[in-house]
Amino acid sequence: MRTLVRHWNRATAIAGSRWPEAATLLLVRLALAGVFWRSGRTKVVEGTWLHLSDATRYLFATEYSGVPLPSDLAAHLSLLGETFLPILLVLGLATRLSALGLLGMTMVIQVFVYPDAWWPVHSLWAALALVLVVRGSGAFALDPLLARGLAR
Repeated sequence: MRTLVRHWNRATAIAGSRWPEAATLLLVRLALAGVFWRSGRTKVVEGTWLHLSDATRYLFATEYSGVPLPSDLAAHLSLLGETFLPILLVLGLATRLSALGLLGMTMVIQVFVYPDAWWPVHSLWAALALVLVVRGSGAFALDPLLARGLAR
């Protein structure tokens, strides 16, 4: 039994070390970024980065009208968040702030747009964002490089 416990403790120490954690946080960043990036790309005119489609304007004026902002402003803010925050996450730049922004977007969607989608969709997005808010980007990111550079 002691051998089993010793092996278990060694395995958990390895799993919790710097590189497995960095790889896990990279995967979390990519997963959360992918969800919002793909959503943002559906909001634009094909071939553009930030030109809202007429369909998106219509959705924000009708189906997403519960958001307590003017529909055009909500559509633009959503597009900006879904475009730039995922890019920052993939780069691991301002990770905690970017994840907090996506968590905020998730909660707005949950409360004002799709209140019945908490389980399993929005709870997973929130969990991914919270992991990044709490743990940060991990070693495979620009955040630690900038922190080291600023410390010099």
